[in-house]
Amino acid sequence: MKNYIFLCLTLIIVFSFDSYAQQSKVAAGDKKYANYAYIDAIKTYERVAEKGYKSEDMFKKLGNSYYFNSDFDGAAKWYTELFAMNTSVEPEYYYRYAQSLKSTGQTDKANKILAEFNAKFKNDNRGKLYKEDVNYLDQIKANSGRYKIEDAGINSKYSDYGSFVYDNKVYFASARDTGNFSQRKHKWTNEYFTNLYFADVDPATGTASKVNKFKTSINTKFHEASPAFTKDGKTVYFTRNNYVNGKKGKDENKITLVKIYKATQENGKWTNITELPFDSDNYSTAHPALSPDEKTLYFASDMPGTLGQSDIYKVSINNNGGYGTPENLGNTINTEGKETFPYVTSENEIYFASDGHPGLGGLDVFVGKIEDNGTISNIQNVGADVNSPKDDFAYIIDPASRRGYFSSNKDGGQGSDDIYKFLETRKLQCVQTLEGIITDLNTGAILAGTKVTLYEGTILKNTSIADAGGYYTFAVECGKTYNVRAEKQEYTTKEVSVTIGKLTGKTSLPIALEKSTCKVTIGDDLGKCFGIKMIYFDLDKSNIRTEAALDLEKILDVLNNNPTMKLDIRSHTDSRATNQYNQALSDRRAKSTIAWLIKNGVAKNRLTGKGYGETQLVNGCSDGVQCTEEEHQMNRRSEFIITGL
Repeated sequence: MKNYIFLCLTLIIVFSFDSYAQQSKVAAGDKKYANYAYIDAIKTYERVAEKGYKSEDMFKKLGNSYYFNSDFDGAAKWYTELFAMNTSVEPEYYYRYAQSLKSTGQTDKANKILAEFNAKFKNDNRGKLYKEDVNYLDQIKANSGRYKIEDAGINSKYSDYGSFVYDNKVYFASARDTGNFSQRKHKWTNEYFTNLYFADVDPATGTASKVNKFKTSINTKFHEASPAFTKDGKTVYFTRNNYVNGKKGKDENKITLVKIYKATQENGKWTNITELPFDSDNYSTAHPALSPDEKTLYFASDMPGTLGQSDIYKVSINNNGGYGTPENLGNTINTEGKETFPYVTSENEIYFASDGHPGLGGLDVFVGKIEDNGTISNIQNVGADVNSPKDDFAYIIDPASRRGYFSSNKDGGQGSDDIYKFLETRKLQCVQTLEGIITDLNTGAILAGTKVTLYEGTILKNTSIADAGGYYTFAVECGKTYNVRAEKQEYTTKEVSVTIGKLTGKTSLPIALEKSTCKVTIGDDLGKCFGIKMIYFDLDKSNIRTEAALDLEKILDVLNNNPTMKLDIRSHTDSRATNQYNQALSDRRAKSTIAWLIKNGVAKNRLTGKGYGETQLVNGCSDGVQCTEEEHQMNRRSEFIITGL
């Protein structure tokens, strides 16, 4: 019995000592992880894991350490261990796990995790994007096969990335400088710090010559990357660790982040190296890109107001050399993930890298259209020629030659990151046709000669006449919503809304018209006979609303087709406000409606009008009666009474 007790005590002591030893090693790994020394942290954590030690926190950090170094095989392995222990983890781990699975070819399992991610975290835009486009792989496939891609001829066995072409030279960042004994490795990646390099290139083929180091004061002992030169070559923006004039800046956690710097050329030398005024020690700004007119600088940052891990921003460059206030480009482009490496072309396109939009894994390259109001629309994955299951980023293109470069750590390269040159053989352009047949609703008979009109909002885009087969067709833009109006004598005019698909193809919209059953006479309400809605107004307003203008277009068409018809336009309000005020408001509304019709070609002597205020309510919503906003809205109307034919 004593021997048994002694044996048990011995085992307890051994196991306690072993547990303490493993926890001590984990603590050492945690310290390295906290200092962003991910390579060292991996080594420590994996030695502990090999001993059978399991910890949810350790598996998170192990997965992250691999993920942050774009080693998705390692990340998938340890995130799998994490999810085997607990599936009630933060949303970021669902997304990183799915991205890692996609990067290792496990697309079906990744999509299953994404579906769970969206179900559990409905407010995360990345899940919404996946749900809205579950067939995203079809779009990527459709966008593929458009490139001829080759090694850029400037790569080393170290990291090379982030190119920019200026004056027949390609500039890029590289970690290849290992010659100085004082050169230090970055603990995050276990690679040397990057400097800027360049090589002469043949503009016709993109073939590069010997690589040279950019021997200027821009290069330091820390990271430099992603240069962007002005067209005159006298100014360059670039990314660097928070280091200037021999001083290293740190945030509140003693971490040195990155900033965008600007340098100018004087007497052949780069000087006046200064950080931009919106930089900060407490957040990063990086990867500058100039608009073609050089009045706007685009960049990536995690500054306050960022939606995800990093977002794309823009800032105006003033004529006096100052800068405006940085603006986030919004949630059509930015997600809760990482958006970075913007590049803007003269064709109002913005290319960028993202792991938040549906892709093949890691960072993928996407392109969006910059609208006139500055918003970003029609974002598409550029396809599987450029994109891979790994990180693909830093895409630049010359819109004229369609040649360019991008960076990737895809399989088959020479180093951790490599630069590839490409020729785009077919532009990424979604082409859609809207088509349909006009028929009789009751008999199915073909209605040849029907007038078909296409609107985008209130803007008339095109008009067509249905052919002998009742067929009509319009060229339309992908992803947009249109209204299609069909009109034919003896039939009630019909208007249908349609949203066009986002992939090249055809959108079908057959329209069936109902035969008109009424004959108009003096005193009839034109709206009731021709299916035209009353013209509604906003509360306390007399200006024509957008949807009201669409209905007035229908009134206008009836008047044009019946040149002797005369109308009395009667405007009404709800019961809110005083009788006197409502009478004046309704008069203004009647005049506003008449003025719109006259402006669009109707003779003044065909129109009369009067405001009736609140004297002819269509329901019981009089003073003192509690009504909903919708019920009050019914009383805010204009009517069109036929007074002559």
